[in-house]
Amino acid sequence: MEEQEFDLFGDPVRQSNGRRGRPKHVATQENRNKVMMLLAMGWGNDRIAAALHCSLPTLRKHYFSELKARGIQRDRFDAHRLMVALEQANKGNVGAMRLLNQMVEKNDLMLTTGKITEAQNKRNRKPEPEGKKAQERLDAQRLVSGEGGDTDEWGDDLTPEAGMH
Repeated sequence: MEEQEFDLFGDPVRQSNGRRGRPKHVATQENRNKVMMLLAMGWGNDRIAAALHCSLPTLRKHYFSELKARGIQRDRFDAHRLMVALEQANKGNVGAMRLLNQMVEKNDLMLTTGKITEAQNKRNRKPEPEGKKAQERLDAQRLVSGEGGDTDEWGDDLTPEAGMH
């Protein structure tokens, strides 16, 4: 039995089998984990395919489910890191306790920043009327309150108390 050779990064070196082209790609759990990690780091499909030594169609064919979950891979990675740090902190690892504290503080800061941004956007957003009637009511309210531009020509005709008695 021949001993397997590995390159600098731990990938097996493919030996020529005497035929043209490269051998068929085999999806392994290690490669699936690698794809999920690279997605969590924000890598694009082109870059991931190059790292796996395969083409884009091959990447899409063998790793479709991992690519489909692209949006949640970073959250899954962060959750995994938190769990590992928590396990190590519970075992008494002081460095893990410090790291866990930093991760919690970073998460709290992110949540607070999101709430502040959401509140600012909500406050700065002008209410938009639903339709023509709502817009007409809004315009009428502005005219009555004096916000709506030139109201001198109407005089007291727009105030609720004025008019026929």
